[in-house]
Amino acid sequence: MRKISDVVSYVRREVQKKKGGKLKDLQKPDLFAMAFCNEGLYAAGSEGILFFYHIKGLQYEMKICTDVLQPISSLIFSPDYTVLLLVTDQGTVYTYKPAHSEEAVKLLDASSSCFLAADFLTPGNKYCVSVTISGEVQVWLLEDGTCFSKLNLDTEATAMACCPSSNSVAVGTKRGQIYFLDVTEVEAPRVVHRIFLSKFPVLSLHYDQSGQFLIARATEGHIFILDARPSKLFQVLGYVVMADEVLDLSVVSDFKNDLVEVVILLNVAEVQRARLEIFCLSSALTTDNDKYVNEQGMLNASAIKKEQYDLDYPLSSAVRLKDNIVYGYCTCAPFICKYHLSEENMLEDPSVFLSEKRTPSNQFGSGFLCLSPNSRWLASAAKDGVLFIYHTFTMDILAQKHCHSYQGGGIRSMVFSLDGKFILVNGENDGALVCLKWKKIKKIEVKEAAFHWQSLLAILNNSTLNENVVLKSMAEWQFDPESTSESLPEEKFKEAPLKSSNVEVTEEDGNVTSLYSASTNDMTWIGQKIKKVIREETRRFANQKKELQMGIKKLRKTIQKMMHENEQVPDIEKLDQQEFNLDIEEQERVQAEAEQEVARVRKEIEMENLANCYLQDVIKHECWDAMCVKGRAVKCFHMACEVKNYPLKERSEEELATLEKVLQLKKIETADLKVQKKNLEIESETVLSKEEGEKTEEVMADDSASYCLIGSLSSQYGGDTSTLYHQWDLHTREQKVNQIVLLKDIIYKVKTAFNKEFDIVARQKEQEIARVKERNLRIRDILAQLDLQVELWEPALTDDEIPERALTVQDPEIKVEKYLSQQEREKAEMLAKLEMERRCAAMDNERLRALNDMMGGVLEVKKEDILKMDIPPPPFISKPEHVWNDEEKKIFREHEKKVKELNEEKEKYRRALENELKKLEASIQETTQNFDETVCKLSERKVKLEMVIYQEELKIVNLVYALLLNEELDTREAGLHNFLMKKEKEKVKAARTIQTTKNKIEAYIDTYENAIAEEKNLECGFTKQFADVPANLLDELFQLYKHRPKTPMTEMLLDTANPYGDCSGSAEGYKDALTPLMKAMDELDSPGHMPNGLDPSVWEHFCLARRNKMESEKLVKWKARTLAEMQAFLQRRMDDNEKIKSEIEDIFQELTWLQEEKMKLQLNLTVQFLLKQGQVELESTEIPDYADAILINKSIIEELNCSITAQGEKKIASMVECKEFSKGIFQLEWEHKKMRMQIEDLEQKARDIVTLPISKDRQLFLTVLNYDSRIAHRISVMEQTLGIMDKLHKKNVKNRQKRIKELEKCISLKEQENYELSLELKEMLVSVSERRHIFEAADTQHVSKKIAKQRYREILKQKHLRGLVKEQEEHFEILQAEVERLRSRTFPVL
Repeated sequence: MRKISDVVSYVRREVQKKKGGKLKDLQKPDLFAMAFCNEGLYAAGSEGILFFYHIKGLQYEMKICTDVLQPISSLIFSPDYTVLLLVTDQGTVYTYKPAHSEEAVKLLDASSSCFLAADFLTPGNKYCVSVTISGEVQVWLLEDGTCFSKLNLDTEATAMACCPSSNSVAVGTKRGQIYFLDVTEVEAPRVVHRIFLSKFPVLSLHYDQSGQFLIARATEGHIFILDARPSKLFQVLGYVVMADEVLDLSVVSDFKNDLVEVVILLNVAEVQRARLEIFCLSSALTTDNDKYVNEQGMLNASAIKKEQYDLDYPLSSAVRLKDNIVYGYCTCAPFICKYHLSEENMLEDPSVFLSEKRTPSNQFGSGFLCLSPNSRWLASAAKDGVLFIYHTFTMDILAQKHCHSYQGGGIRSMVFSLDGKFILVNGENDGALVCLKWKKIKKIEVKEAAFHWQSLLAILNNSTLNENVVLKSMAEWQFDPESTSESLPEEKFKEAPLKSSNVEVTEEDGNVTSLYSASTNDMTWIGQKIKKVIREETRRFANQKKELQMGIKKLRKTIQKMMHENEQVPDIEKLDQQEFNLDIEEQERVQAEAEQEVARVRKEIEMENLANCYLQDVIKHECWDAMCVKGRAVKCFHMACEVKNYPLKERSEEELATLEKVLQLKKIETADLKVQKKNLEIESETVLSKEEGEKTEEVMADDSASYCLIGSLSSQYGGDTSTLYHQWDLHTREQKVNQIVLLKDIIYKVKTAFNKEFDIVARQKEQEIARVKERNLRIRDILAQLDLQVELWEPALTDDEIPERALTVQDPEIKVEKYLSQQEREKAEMLAKLEMERRCAAMDNERLRALNDMMGGVLEVKKEDILKMDIPPPPFISKPEHVWNDEEKKIFREHEKKVKELNEEKEKYRRALENELKKLEASIQETTQNFDETVCKLSERKVKLEMVIYQEELKIVNLVYALLLNEELDTREAGLHNFLMKKEKEKVKAARTIQTTKNKIEAYIDTYENAIAEEKNLECGFTKQFADVPANLLDELFQLYKHRPKTPMTEMLLDTANPYGDCSGSAEGYKDALTPLMKAMDELDSPGHMPNGLDPSVWEHFCLARRNKMESEKLVKWKARTLAEMQAFLQRRMDDNEKIKSEIEDIFQELTWLQEEKMKLQLNLTVQFLLKQGQVELESTEIPDYADAILINKSIIEELNCSITAQGEKKIASMVECKEFSKGIFQLEWEHKKMRMQIEDLEQKARDIVTLPISKDRQLFLTVLNYDSRIAHRISVMEQTLGIMDKLHKKNVKNRQKRIKELEKCISLKEQENYELSLELKEMLVSVSERRHIFEAADTQHVSKKIAKQRYREILKQKHLRGLVKEQEEHFEILQAEVERLRSRTFPVL
């Protein structure tokens, strides 16, 4: 057995050995499928590896069986459990035999994409062709489903159909192309032609039964008609454009009239009904095509004879029979409608046809109908995957088959074979293609289908042979890599319907440009037609276009000239710009379109406004009207501080009733508690007064600490905490629920109390604003008198402070110009005219004009007007002063005096006004600042109030959590009780089964022992039965009697492999096992095995005895096996019984644990405390775990602390006493030790005196009487000597310094000499170089050798002298060192 980690490593090694490549990530395999057998469990998943798990107890062994390199989606065992089927997600099927441990064998290689469509290849009884969404075409054999060949078109396919008149297949693509395939050789299909119809995707392809036409349905209502014959090279005959969306298309062939009817089902968007349009195609369309189509390739209405019918129900599919009967699959309800179309109602006057009969389809989801070739059977398929086949005359259900699953999308398409024997059903997304064949059908139905098939083949045989010859001779179409590699954008598939008028003419040069210009290599058939039409029109009308262009240019110039002249004339003569528009009809059309657009936009705006109004009403009702206290704010005047109140909803009657009920219950409980306390006080009258005093003190302490125990400060902010339960008493669920109700009431009251304070402050702000406005009025008067331009501060309430303002829209908030109707505009003009007349009348008042002229507009001069007063100068002021007389001079002096007095009054009044202005401003500033302080205090109070509310909400959260936890425990307990009852029933049932099995085993043991005894009796009686047979023959017969035939053991293996097999002890199993044995005995009983000389009658008797013997042996073995299985069954039931007992014990343990947890939850309450900041200190940031902490009364801790303090003081006193005693002991020991040390010192001194050596100094010390004076004299002599040596040292230092200066002077002289020598050296070098040149020029080699030798001798001499100098210096240093040594020896003190 391996552990999980070992298993993972083992799997990785095995995969690496098998694949030899990069190791896959198998640590977390995704398993998609599992299959169970007796040996273990097979599993597979996304890795494509088949695992086998051999499970033993709690451990398992795993091995890798095979690897198919594809994700495995399904595993299925065969009925005999010998073969395992592996299905991959790509559709490939493998077989694996677990007994042989071989590699998986590929059984079927399916396509990786889902099937799109399938059809029968002509004649329809041997092969079929399918195509996938990815464009892979496959040819299948109908007999066994063998895939003959494949061909990949490398493009996304959208439709497919097989031609009845040839072995050609048409495949439509998303790009609007149709590929034609040659399948005359099913082993090698090939593409022989391709047609590019349009840019629209091909939705469906349909052949008529004669194989003459191919109808292709594309998007945007385009239906193309093609010649289906290869001999015509699949020519496009024309196309039709439907006005509405095409839902379905079917084709009906009329061989008598040589017509093909095309039935088209349209979706009418305006009404909830369907519309049928039917048009006919004649064979003349293929011979004389130009007669029936216009220049753009569109079929003429007269050529196709279009008919239109409106049906009463919306349909998703419709088919038509030859007798004008139409069956439709309804979309609004699951039934099939039958209609009978009359030929009288044509396209000019369409009427609504009512359904004659409605047949329930017993299907769900959208569906479609399909008609058999002989029009006898009607098939109905839907998204549920069930196929129904009805009889078209009676609508009886002939067959029903569940072909595909609803989860896979149901059925995508289905088709009948021409002979009616086979049906191909294609799934939507399950990737399955189902071929159905009739099992039970009436013979007359078979004959009718065969007759129709034979008659159709007789019509098609000649054309089929000829067309197949042409098809084979066609060359294979070569794929164009440039055209196929480029993918068309999706926008090209959504172009508008093609019209003949899609041509635009430019104004400059008149060149004609096609809207559908494309390259010639990728030109559609419609594009080619349009290009051809445009080319022909351009050639035909070239002259007329040129004349029109010239006329347009001339007219344009004329109009431009007129517009230029219009700009030069006066405004009253100018014409509007729109009056130069020559096309009045176009102008009216554009105006009508604009009015329609305006009406549409106005309607949209009105609907949007209506929706916004509804949303506004909903929001207003929920967030404004439902509030008894509206949310608003108060802001400071000079600070960024804002305080909001608490929006409150009106409490419902149910909430108030619940609150009243809880309060009444709390009062009853409080009264009951008081009575109980009173009884306890009466019983405890004998308690001492001292103890009563202590209790009173404890109660007072409890009252002082009530805030801490209550867990909140709500009583300080308007909440009544006296009605609350104590936090220690919340044990039951009812108490917790009542506590939550009371806490919510406290929160509501706290918020209400704060809102009252908030309202007071809000009213105060309104009063302050009113005062400021009053003072601003006076300030404006003062500023006007002082003629000062100062901007005043005008406080106002904001939208947050007056939230009602947000519900109404003021005129200044509307930025756009108000729209006025004609009546409102006339009324406004009339009011403006009346106002102007009133003003003119007020201005033309003679009395007011006279008052203004004479007295400045006032009758009395006020003090406020003193600043405006001015004394007029005398009239002679304009004269020179020297011409003034005395009277004038006197008048001038008085005038100056009056002006001076007036100026003094003005200045005095100005100062008074300025002082008043300052006082007013200071008053405004002071009052507003005081209000700001009030708001700040209110903000601080709200912060504390938020803390209180959060405290109460925290209590509620804890109580809700406790209630939820209690409810969860109750639910779990109830579930465990139910599970326990179930297990007890299983235990009783298992006990009965065990007892019954034991009884059966005991009875069966007796039968088994009887069988063994009979088998032994048969063997013992063999010699008695054949006693008259000779001995030699008897021995040979005995050997034959013991001989047993060889029988296969596969049955045993099969039974052991199948975990769901039948019981082996059954009578049927015994007979099945005995049958092959008897067959083998027939061969042994043949006369050829009879010994020579034996009587045939004896041989027959012997064979009968041997058979009885073998049957007895087989019966014994079978009973032994049955007994073993019964015992194994009993053991399994006993194991199951023990398992049930252990589970019941586990349930009891869990129930006990749940009860304990519930008890803990009731007793271990969550209590909230209020602690001051700094009262709780933690050494680290981590909060310690208080799970095992307990909560006790403070008095217990204090009593314990007092006792601990008393005991500590006693201990300290005893320790001090011990310390003092120890200190005396230590002191005595120290003195004792000191005396012992003194004794040792004295003894040591005595020994030193005895052993002391007497030197010369000691003798002098002992003999000389005045030893101190002798020592002093000696010291003085040494001091004198030291002074002399100091003087000598200073003298030597001076000599050395003098010597140093002389050496420095010498060094400077030497440096000077060196400098001069360097200069000489340079000159000498120059002369040497000159002489060298001269020497080199002259032949003086001998002289140079002589000079060189002389120079060499001088160098040796100098070297010898240097050596002598060095030796003398060394000798001198040695002598100097010896002198120093002798000096230090002579004068050791120095």
